[in-house]
Amino acid sequence: MAVLPGTPVSEASLLNPVNPYGWSKLFVERMVRDISAASGLNYGILRYFNVAGSDPKGRTGQSTPNATHLVKVACEVAVGKRDGMRIYGTDYDTPDGTCVRDFIHVTDLALAHVATYEFLCRSGRNACFNCGNGKGHSVLEVIRAVEQAHGRNLRVAAAERRPGDPSALIADASAIRKTLGWSTLYGLDDMIHTALAWERRQQRDLMQVS
Repeated sequence: MAVLPGTPVSEASLLNPVNPYGWSKLFVERMVRDISAASGLNYGILRYFNVAGSDPKGRTGQSTPNATHLVKVACEVAVGKRDGMRIYGTDYDTPDGTCVRDFIHVTDLALAHVATYEFLCRSGRNACFNCGNGKGHSVLEVIRAVEQAHGRNLRVAAAERRPGDPSALIADASAIRKTLGWSTLYGLDDMIHTALAWERRQQRDLMQVS
């Protein structure tokens, strides 16, 4: 995919959230930094991009009711937990008109937490890292990938843009790779396959109980 305006985003990029969710994360970061300055507490800040997927061994997965994450929603549609889904905006300045996001597997994110903790312990320094794959995938790309993994098309409808949705967000994760030696092990297909396997298991368990 071509480089989109404003991407990739590094830790040094201007912090100017465009929605309340982004502001809430920025406020918490500032609180952490203030507490550290006042108390000497060591901190590690990890800036998550779009977390997706489930434990590859099937032990855990996202079970939040009414979840809004794209991969989760698409997989729920695939297994029949939802009747369909919407694409919020098809006229963005992106190759296919839908928003582009950077997705990271939950296992990779867990390993980033461990690596950051070990760094804090051995260095005594504070840290702030982006956690992403450094690759962008559009909403339509994700939906098509879920359809391919599932073997059937999903019921999808176009809807108006949601206020505060930037057209593209892709991480520059070079700092965490260079400093911690961390790198992602899973790509988008892995996220979808593990998330879909989790949803299918949940549906099977529900049917057995009922």
